[in-house]
Amino acid sequence: MEPKKLSELTDQELLQEAKKKKSAAIINALLIGFLAGVIFFSIAKHTLGLLTLIPLFFIYKLVNNSKYDNTELENLLKERGLK
Repeated sequence: MEPKKLSELTDQELLQEAKKKKSAAIINALLIGFLAGVIFFSIAKHTLGLLTLIPLFFIYKLVNNSKYDNTELENLLKERGLK
């Protein structure tokens, strides 16, 4: 099942997507902070290796995972006068 294009969503669905994106950003920030703490702890204990590389991989995945383009969502919300 393919996700709908943003331009095809109704006003209510756009507002829900904006809300989801905001809460997902907060959760991602917390996870990235925790994983960065694991990396700093690993470096402080002089154990470079998998304990450092695995959190780096997860941070990369969290940063690059995005269903829609942020600018496209913001432009549509402004265009429709929803935000």
